[in-house]
Amino acid sequence: MLLAGLFINSCSGSDSNEQTDTKISKVMDDGGMEHKMGKMANCPEMGGMENTMGKVADNRVSLNLLPKKAQHQLKNMREHLEAVRSIIFYLSKDEFDSAATASSRLGLSDEMKMMCSSFGNEEFERLGLEFHKSADRMSETIKTKNKEKSLESLSLTMNYCISCHSVFKQ
Repeated sequence: MLLAGLFINSCSGSDSNEQTDTKISKVMDDGGMEHKMGKMANCPEMGGMENTMGKVADNRVSLNLLPKKAQHQLKNMREHLEAVRSIIFYLSKDEFDSAATASSRLGLSDEMKMMCSSFGNEEFERLGLEFHKSADRMSETIKTKNKEKSLESLSLTMNYCISCHSVFKQ
């Protein structure tokens, strides 16, 4: 149930060979604010990938990163994923203070603002900044020690991950 809550709205297709694009134009966060999410595709072919005669085409937008920047970005994404894993673990144990600390690693900092704006793609920058702002809201929600609201907030934050990864590739 925990994992199902994390990926609300991420998958809605039942036939793995059938793919339909779903636009999540507005998502309401736990603070009552609406956010535009971007284009997502149904599972399992997320990321604008389409199955054509047994071949999978990746139609995501390339950020055309140089190798050093690509490695740095991969490191950041893996750190984000580790923070999410920690949040899930701590929430499962009702260790809200530790979960809030882990979630603060995803928050919007000056470094993250610079990173998001350094790719030369406005939509990537917007999604990145919204992800980090969402993580800040999540951290505040976790501090209320309400597990249900905390998991909902985590799900909203993860939707930014899904949306961005479905549109962009290195």
